[in-house]
This record gives sequence, structure tokens and C-alpha cells, in this order.
Amino acid sequence: DGATSEGDFHEALNLAAVWKLPVLFVVENNAYGLSTPVGEQYACRDLADRGAGYGIPGEIVDGNDLLAVVAAVTKAAERARRGEGPTLLEFKTFRMRGHEEASGTAYVPRHLFEEWAAKDPVVRFEATLHQRGVLRAGDIDRLRAALKVMIDSLVDEALAAPLPESTAERELADVFAPSPPAPAPPLVEVTPATTEMRYVDAIRDGLREALRLHPRLVVLGQDIAEYGGVFKVTEGFVEEFGKKRIRNTPIIESGAVGAALGLALDGFPAMVEMQFGDFITCGFNQVVNNLAKTHYRWGAAVPVVIRAPVGGGVGAGPFHSQNVESWFTSVAGLKGVAPATPSDAKGLLLAAVEDGNPVLYLEHKLLYRSSKEQVPAGPHRVPLGVARLARAGRDATIVTYGVGVSWAMEAAARFAEKGREIEVIDLRTLMPWDRGMVLASVRRTGRVLVLHEAPLTGGFGGELAAVIGREVFESLDAPVMRLGGLDTPIPFSKALEAIFSAQGRVDEALEDLLKY
Repeated sequence: DGATSEGDFHEALNLAAVWKLPVLFVVENNAYGLSTPVGEQYACRDLADRGAGYGIPGEIVDGNDLLAVVAAVTKAAERARRGEGPTLLEFKTFRMRGHEEASGTAYVPRHLFEEWAAKDPVVRFEATLHQRGVLRAGDIDRLRAALKVMIDSLVDEALAAPLPESTAERELADVFAPSPPAPAPPLVEVTPATTEMRYVDAIRDGLREALRLHPRLVVLGQDIAEYGGVFKVTEGFVEEFGKKRIRNTPIIESGAVGAALGLALDGFPAMVEMQFGDFITCGFNQVVNNLAKTHYRWGAAVPVVIRAPVGGGVGAGPFHSQNVESWFTSVAGLKGVAPATPSDAKGLLLAAVEDGNPVLYLEHKLLYRSSKEQVPAGPHRVPLGVARLARAGRDATIVTYGVGVSWAMEAAARFAEKGREIEVIDLRTLMPWDRGMVLASVRRTGRVLVLHEAPLTGGFGGELAAVIGREVFESLDAPVMRLGGLDTPIPFSKALEAIFSAQGRVDEALEDLLKY
């Protein structure tokens, strides 16, 4: 009953009702959300009344009557199997002990224990069995004695079990499901045909390839079906793949991610399109506590990709322009990529779908229609966790990702005219990032600038700088430098956004770095 106050409860019922899913929503209403009575949890008379608001049946059931529970569940299950959608079942019951052992029951009025003790479901069912001649005198005592021996034995076994033994290596190995091996290269190397594509078209092409290669892949999101998404990535997909695979959701980020998790656990790889990366906050709990931790907890693979349009440069303001990577880079069990080029946008997307783990795919809105290049046709893949040497150099290294790569490449070209060669490393994958390539580059050049669009304080660049400073300290000719956006929200005004952005400060940062 207490959990029905959560927004996830609303989102789940709403989605199940709209899609007519075969789901039974079971509320064990024991009158207290830990210590808070239901009168302070909701204002409606009964939680079952909420069913009407979602267009589904809501039924109140005596939760202490075993046969009534069986009958209600059977009726709701039969309705679901007929394709008539979900049912909300509210089982009225009571908790004779605390929410858990530590909380106790001092907050519960004593008379309630007396009233509900008379409704004990075990005693009531025993009486029914006696009345129907199923049990005879003495059967209950014999059953209880036998069950007590069995339960005591199991408890003793559990208490005597040794504490788990492990190693750091074994624990780390449990975080992710094994990724499938890369496809074997052809016996005869053939240069794939390429087509010039914009970044947004490459994402569309990669998603189309994924849907063709993986017939069970389902894509969820707001306005992604006939409308094609706000950035038109899925335009035309309904005609090719159908509405069962390209599914509009209500405005429910948490519900969409939760549905994707359920699909993935049932053998259907899933992709969720966040309309804007900023909106992922509304599904944060599902991402960090459910998607990311499921394999570690249960050993189940979770093939879910969340596509999130991020970044500034398009005058979209503080709620539609944020870079969200640092919110997630400390979450064990979640992978993350940030493609900087159309070719990588396609290749990383297909690799993410096939990885078998939850992957956050950060696509930059400014690059959608401003970045073009030749993109390989067919099932092009870029392996996760492998960075790219975007430009070789000897005087300093810029480590960056996403839109920062184009800034770095432009700056490197300007510095080349002055006789200074700047190496640019495109991380491509943020979780896990390619330490080997980054550290090797810094050892060669002796200087490094870590660059990202997100605000400097608390940005992912701090992690990169810390590792570089520790691992290659003896090779450094200058302190590790970082450059990011101002510690402000991203403004609407293009003029103010230019002040926020690190783009206009890259040359100055390189000049300072090269003074050493």
C-alpha cells in the first residue's frame, strides 16, 4: 500500500492499461507504509478505486481469506489471458509484526491486533478444511510438528553456512554479462561500400540494421512511431517493422525503462529513446538500481540500450541541453558510449544492441545535421571500450568525446599552422574507457588536456585526470589540465551559450599547456 504512492505505480498501471498488457497488479494493503497509516498515504477510500482512473477493473478482496484470494486471482488472470488487459487487486489484510524486525509495532494501536487476530488466514482456512472433511482431528498438530522440524532444519543449515568467499576479480567479473564474441572477419578482406551520411542518418541506419538483424528487438519511446521521434530518427520505421516493435509510450520515462527491463529479461532486447537526455532523470531509479544491478544480483543479462540526445549548441536552454554522462559514470553495471562521428554513431549503436548489457548511448544534438562523412554499409560495428586515435601528434594530447572531438580537431588544425602537433584521442566509450590508448598517448606527448562540454566541476574529466596523473606521472612535462563548461545551467541565448561553452577556450587552454 505504501509503494502505491510512488510515481512508478502510476506509470506502470497507465502503460499496462493503454497497451492492454496481461498484468495483475496486486496490492497487499496491510494499513501501514512502514509506520505511516494509510490515512496519511492516500485520500481515496480504497486503492482499488484507482483502477477506474486507468480504465481497468479494481477489486477489493479479503486478503485473509485464502479461497477469496484464489478466486480473485483466477478471474483476473483469465481476463488477462483473453487479451482484456490488467486488473488492480487490493487485498485487505494486516501485519501482525513490524515492517521488518528492527521497526517493531509500537506505532500500531493494540486493539487492531485483537481484531485481526480473529481473522487469522491460517486459522480460517483450517476451519474450512475441517468443515469440508478434508482434515480430521489431530491432522493439524501432526502437520505443524512435521513442518516445524523441516523449517528448523533449514534455518539451522542457513545459520551454519559459511560466509561467502570471493576476490575482487571475481566480484568485478559479476558486474556485466559476457559480451558476445565479435563476428569472425571474412576470409577475403573486402572494403565495405560507404555512403555519405549525416550523424542522424547514421544513427537511423544503425538502428535499422539492428532491427533487421535482431527480429526480437523492440524500440520504445515517446512519439517514435508514426511521428518518427522529435529528431526523426525512427521516421518510416513503423511501415517497415510494425507497431509491435516500434512502440509509442505515454510520457513515462521510468515506466518505459521498466518495460524495457522486463522485455530484456523475457528474451526481447529493448531500446528506449529518451526524447531528450535531460528527461532521463525521471527514470533515474530504474536505470541505476534496476538495469545496472540486475546482472550482479541475479546473473541475468540485460540487453537494453537507452538512446539519449544530449548537449548544447542549438539554443535549447537549460532543460534540453545537458550532458548527463557524469550522473552515470560511477554506476557499476552500466556501460556508456558517446559517438563523435557518423561512422562511430552507427557502429557503436549496433555494438551496444548486441552487447547484452545495459548501455547508455549519448548522441549529440548539434552533430545530428552538422556532421557528415562516409559511413560503411551493412552491419558495421565499433567495439565498446576501444578509443580512436583521431589525430596523431607529438606536443600534447587532447582526450575528449562527443562534440568535444570536433572542437579538438579544429584546434589541432589551427596549432599545426604554428608548428605544434596536437594528438586527439576520441574516447568513444566512457564506461569502460580505454585506459591503454589514453595512457600510451600521454606517455608519448608528455602533456594532456582533458576536454568535455559538461560543466567542469564534477565532470567525467576529473576521473580521467586522476587516473592519468597517477599512472603516468613520471612522463608528464606539465600538470594535467581540464577544460569544461562553466558551472552554470546552459542558457537559452546563443550568445550566452557561447560563454558557457568550452569551445571558445580550447586554444587558450592549449597555449597554457604548451608553456611548460
